[in-house]
Amino acid sequence: MEIEGQIRNAVDVLAANFDRPVTTMMKSSLVKSMLDELFGLGPIQSLVDDRTITDIMVNGPNNVFFEKHGKLEKSDITFIDEEQVLTIAKQIAARIGRRVDELSPTVDACLEDGSRANIVIPPIALDGTSISIRKFREQNIGLEELVEFGSMSMDMARLLSIASRCRMNILISGGTGSGKTTLLNSLSQYISEDERIVTIEDAAELRLEQPNLVRLETRAESVEHTGLVTQRDLVINALRMRPDRIILGECRGSEAFEML
Repeated sequence: MEIEGQIRNAVDVLAANFDRPVTTMMKSSLVKSMLDELFGLGPIQSLVDDRTITDIMVNGPNNVFFEKHGKLEKSDITFIDEEQVLTIAKQIAARIGRRVDELSPTVDACLEDGSRANIVIPPIALDGTSISIRKFREQNIGLEELVEFGSMSMDMARLLSIASRCRMNILISGGTGSGKTTLLNSLSQYISEDERIVTIEDAAELRLEQPNLVRLETRAESVEHTGLVTQRDLVINALRMRPDRIILGECRGSEAFEML
């Protein structure tokens, strides 16, 4: 990467100017930190790159947590200050053409790898900028694996697979991080390829592989209070698209009436 070479050269020049010896390990660490700051998510990029981590939570500059193998842990990673956290938050929003400021203090965003990010900044977030990242799972988990993990019995897996194949209405409920989307993605593997599917989500997390698939995503209103597209709007529209199945990634509001 050309820019990486330029950064390495700049580190060499700075080290020479200050008459400081820089080891290969120190140089690599400095270069990575600068690349993460320019093109990644700064100090938490290493957590994003760790495939064993499923969730990342930033509560201001000095409190970073992550979930790994189902266990929540506090990281020793910190930001320089609140301004750096806010800068990363604004970068995330800018990449999807959104802005985060006092007029628009909350943002839902999708990262380049499909991970979902939620941002809340002061004055709504009282103790500093909050960044919550639910990482994208590259491959769907099958019901057999959920049985192996102890998440359900074999009889339950058989029942759910039959219900999915037979196009029965299925409602999945549970707390945050309980695996609702994981289960929904697992059940989607039993949908026939000759069915037309419309998915509706606030942030794209479903990973269906059927060919006749239309993915719809809501849109928040602009600062000028225009352009709002809700799940309810999309449910009503989906009924006109000749769907065999409509799948809602999450149901939290008035769209429940149209869904039922």
